Amino acid sequence: MAEISAALVKDLRERTGAGMMDCKKALVACGGDMEKAIDFLREKGLAAAAKKAGRIAAEGVVGSFVSPDNKVGVILEVNCETDFVAKTDNFKALVNEVAAFVAKSNPADVDVLLKSEISAGKTVDALVTEAVAKIGEKISIRRFARYETDGTVVSYIHGGGKIGVLVNMKGGDAELGKDVAMQVAAANPGYLKREEVPTAELEHEKSVLAEQARNEGKPDNIIEKMVMGRIQKYYKEVCLVEQEFVKDPDQTIGKLLSAKKAEVVAFARFQMGEGLEKRSDDFAAEVMAQVKG
Repeated sequence: MAEISAALVKDLRERTGAGMMDCKKALVACGGDMEKAIDFLREKGLAAAAKKAGRIAAEGVVGSFVSPDNKVGVILEVNCETDFVAKTDNFKALVNEVAAFVAKSNPADVDVLLKSEISAGKTVDALVTEAVAKIGEKISIRRFARYETDGTVVSYIHGGGKIGVLVNMKGGDAELGKDVAMQVAAANPGYLKREEVPTAELEHEKSVLAEQARNEGKPDNIIEKMVMGRIQKYYKEVCLVEQEFVKDPDQTIGKLLSAKKAEVVAFARFQMGEGLEKRSDDFAAEVMAQVKG
C-alpha cells in the first residue's frame, strides 16, 4: 500500500473539512485514492460535498476584456512563478493585451492562440517569450473563455485577478449583469440549470447520499425519499438559477432573472491556479541548476 503522506492528508482535509485523523483513516482505507477517500468521508457523514477545484497554488492573474458595445467578452488566465510578478504592471499589461486579442481573433484554443500573429511578424508565443526575458519568470497562458452575443456580455474580476467571471445574458441591465457575475464568483455554481448536470455525476451523487443515509441507520423504505430530498438541495447548490441570491436569500437567481425579464445564456468562472500544484522550487533556483549543469 502506498504511504499516506502528511501533505495528502492535509489536501483531503482542505477539500472536505473533515478532521485530520478521519482524513488519514479514509486515505488508508482507500489506498491513497483522493476521490475515493472523499466519497468514503461523505458516506460516513464526515464531509460535505468536496471542493472540486483542488488546491489553489499557482500564481498569476485572471484578466478580462469586454468590447465597448458589450457584445464580445473574454476572461483569460495567465500563470507566472511568483505573486510579486503577478502584481506588476508589465504582467497585467500582457494579460490585458492578450485578452483583447482573443476577443478580436476568436482562436479555437490556446494552441491556436499561441501561433496567431498578434502584430506584424510577431505571434502570441513570441510575445510571451519576450515577456519572459523581460520579467525573468516562466509565463504561460493557461486558458480562456470567449462569448460573442446579440445580448450582453458582463465580466467581473475579484481579488485583483484571483477570480474571473464572464456572463452571457439576454435582457436585463448592467446592474443585473454585475449581480449575476458576482453571484457566480461567490457561490461557484457548476451548471446553469439542473438539466445540464451530467447523468453520471447525478447518479454518483445519489449513490453517495444513499450510502450516507444507510450509515445513519435509516430503513431502506425511506432512503429513496431522503435521497430525492437531498438531491433537491444539491441542485440548489450547483445550479446557478436555483441558488439563493447572495444579496437577497429570499429569492433565487431564477426568480431574480424572471422579474427582470432576463436570461443567462452561459457563464464561465476561472479561479486562478485551480487544480495546479505549487512548484516545490522557485524559478531562480531552476535557472541556477541549469547554469551549474
